[in-house]
Amino acid sequence: MLSIIVAIAQNNAIGKDNQLLWHISNDLKRFKRITAGHSVIMGKRTLLSLPSGPLPKRRNIVLSDKLTDCFGGGCETAFSIEDALKKVENENEVFIIGGGMVYEQFLPLADKMYLTIVEKDFDADTFFSEIDFSEWELIEKETIQDDSSVDFSYRYETWIRRR
Repeated sequence: MLSIIVAIAQNNAIGKDNQLLWHISNDLKRFKRITAGHSVIMGKRTLLSLPSGPLPKRRNIVLSDKLTDCFGGGCETAFSIEDALKKVENENEVFIIGGGMVYEQFLPLADKMYLTIVEKDFDADTFFSEIDFSEWELIEKETIQDDSSVDFSYRYETWIRRR
């Protein structure tokens, strides 16, 4: 199963200057819990944005047109979408973790989406593609309104593609 996991603002913003637009501790913990033990596929700029390099307890696959320096190890390079998919073809669930162009390329192929919807607009230079929700079925939703660490509400939604 190919799953996208992403936090999106109301205006579909996901990043600026190769950084996240917000710090939601609970969402980062959720991301870690959901993706731990699985392969994650990302673009090179997403890898470079990770403060400690490749994510621990995950197989890190980086889409790049040339060999990627993986901070001394901890990741593999895939030279195309097809190459990345071949590397994970026998795995139960694989996560696409960004950035914007990687999400755009994999969205038509995804079976599941784990969304964090931030109920605020942000100034950004990277946006998530428009989602045709008629192709998806909402299977889980949880609204978080009392997180004192941020000045906005957010919600978790899990969607599966209608087949």
